[in-house]
Amino acid sequence: QVQLAESGGGLVQAGDSLRLTCTASGRTFSWSWYHMAWFRQAPGKEREFVAAISWGGGITKYADSVKGRFTNSRDHATNTVYLQMNSLKPEDSAVYYCAADRKSFDDSTWRPDYWGQWGQGTQVTVSS
Repeated sequence: QVQLAESGGGLVQAGDSLRLTCTASGRTFSWSWYHMAWFRQAPGKEREFVAAISWGGGITKYADSVKGRFTNSRDHATNTVYLQMNSLKPEDSAVYYCAADRKSFDDSTWRPDYWGQWGQGTQVTVSS
């Protein structure tokens, strides 16, 4: 199974930018076919869908709250998925997780239980 590790979180001010990375490892014939996603969870809140990208990178999905500000991309050569976050707001503060799965890239990707593999998360804090 694919193994995931997030990085790139930190403390920034409102309006700043961050780029998160999710590095996947494992046998190429397995993880190259995985769809990828980002979720976030703030204290006292449910885990929230942020973005998803198909295994080939041709299809992306975004939560309404981040559309136009965040960009999801992937680089198969480096086994890395990126989440570029611009114009950050205090409400973006959360632990950000990457996830992976091989199931059909359908309308259920917003649900955490769609995704079978998870990283351990990276903290993003946006001050006002």
